[in-house]
Amino acid sequence: MTGIWTYVSLIVGFVLLIKGADFFVEGSSDVAKKLKVPSFIIGMTIVAMGTSLPECAVSVTASLVGNNELAVSNVVGSNIFNLIVVCGACALFVPLMVDDEILKIQFPFAIFVGLLLLGLGSLGMTVSRLDGIVLLLLFVIFLWQMIRSAKKARAGGNVSAEEESEQSGKTRPIWLCILFIVGGAAAIAIGGDLVVDAASVIAATFGLSQNLIGLTIVAMGTSLPELVTSLVAAKKHEIDMALGNVIGSNIFNILLILGLAAAISPIKFNGENRIDLVLLTLMSLVVLAFCSTKKKLVRWEGAAMLLIYGGYMAYIIQR
Repeated sequence: MTGIWTYVSLIVGFVLLIKGADFFVEGSSDVAKKLKVPSFIIGMTIVAMGTSLPECAVSVTASLVGNNELAVSNVVGSNIFNLIVVCGACALFVPLMVDDEILKIQFPFAIFVGLLLLGLGSLGMTVSRLDGIVLLLLFVIFLWQMIRSAKKARAGGNVSAEEESEQSGKTRPIWLCILFIVGGAAAIAIGGDLVVDAASVIAATFGLSQNLIGLTIVAMGTSLPELVTSLVAAKKHEIDMALGNVIGSNIFNILLILGLAAAISPIKFNGENRIDLVLLTLMSLVVLAFCSTKKKLVRWEGAAMLLIYGGYMAYIIQR
């Protein structure tokens, strides 16, 4: 039987997630305005890294104790949830405009790193320490490219008219922005931890296997920060930040988190991981096609994406 404190932890966790995301987006948005860089770059770096803290904590901790068999499943499951559910849910609230750089560079790169993980893992059915180092080197290159883009945008004043008008308004002092970002990230990490732990206890009480819990509840739970942060960003009309958060988080999850985990301790790779990565690639191509039509995701496409995820969940539970 689950005690009342389990449910209290679940509620407290959700509150921390929601309020933490609120502060995190506010602080990140003000940083983007002060630095005069596009919101999607802030979304793909500061926001994406902050919302990937739960996946990082789970995978790295598991590697340190040599129990990282579900690391790939957790990351791939989180990436599918981010791409399909987070983007789909946001599109139901407000059309998600897609920046050209995300469409032509970052989104294809996110698909590439998924295929790279599929190739590396399939070679010896293990993501080795060497594979982890390769992923980490790619992460450094990706981060360097993002910094270059930010500097170029800042030097060239490459911000939208809407962002330019917003930047002329009042923003918080930089120390308060940093406090919002750090405090929000801490609340998100703690809240995600509480939700995942409580949900896992509740699920185990109902007889669900640990494997199924890892592939579903843990993957979804560690993606809650991305979901809540992107929804809050969309609600505040920081649309570029919402989509940048998702794509950036998916790249971080594979390159940084799995790279770190594999560098610490080799990760076992199995047939189900290959299937899930193929499905992630196919879903990514579908979403990329949606985005390419009018350079935005609209409500019906968001609804279709949520239906696709429902079908994926039915498949996961059945297998």
